[in-house]
Amino acid sequence: MDFFSSMDISASALSAERTRMNLISSNLANANSTRTAEGGPYRRRDAVFTATPAPGSFGAALGRATQARSVAVTNIVEDQNPPRLQYEPNNPDADAKGYVAYPNVNVVEEMADMISASRSYEANITATQAAKSMAIKTLDLGR
Repeated sequence: MDFFSSMDISASALSAERTRMNLISSNLANANSTRTAEGGPYRRRDAVFTATPAPGSFGAALGRATQARSVAVTNIVEDQNPPRLQYEPNNPDADAKGYVAYPNVNVVEEMADMISASRSYEANITATQAAKSMAIKTLDLGR
């Protein structure tokens, strides 16, 4: 694996984690949204990550199973858990029994996911910096 392959892999991870963080932010922002354009309460969204062959890697050219892998967001799925029902008979979104359907967003779970995404992003920044440092030290050998 060359220098640019490791940078491409880290860049793909940074992009995937940024997408994940955007979805978490959207979930938190809509934690109390009882109306959407589609009708009903907001539904929690999550990213599906898939390992893909690293672009331009030697292993990809040979089609080996041991090749370096990058990550890509292949799908964004809606959580199919039922909405949280809360008794609020005076709310305009209440049903005939007085219950309002709130999004299936668990704020504690979203905060834990946010910490995980942030740590993954930081780890990939560190990997990028290590690859850059190695390349610089390699160039210094030529002096």
